[in-house]
Amino acid sequence: MIHHQIKIDIPEKVLLAEKTDVESFGKEIKLLAAVKLFELGRLSSGSAAELAGMSRVEFLLTLPRYKVFPLLSELEDLEHAASH
Repeated sequence: MIHHQIKIDIPEKVLLAEKTDVESFGKEIKLLAAVKLFELGRLSSGSAAELAGMSRVEFLLTLPRYKVFPLLSELEDLEHAASH
C-alpha cells in the first residue's frame, strides 16, 4: 500500500500548552482527523482506523471518548468481534 506524508507546522507554544512532544501530538492529530472524517461519513470505520494507525475494533472503542458513536451495524460487528 502506498502512503503519503503531509507536513503540518505546529507552533512550539501549542506543544507546550498541550504538554506533549511532536511525535505524540502527531499521533493525536491523526486520530482526531480519523474520528472527524468518520463522524462526517467521509471515511468508513476501517479506513479511519487505518488512518489512525489502529485496528478497527480499537478505533470503534475509542469513538465514545470523542462523543462520536458508531453506527448500529458497526456496533454489531464490534459485539461480534468481542464475543469471539
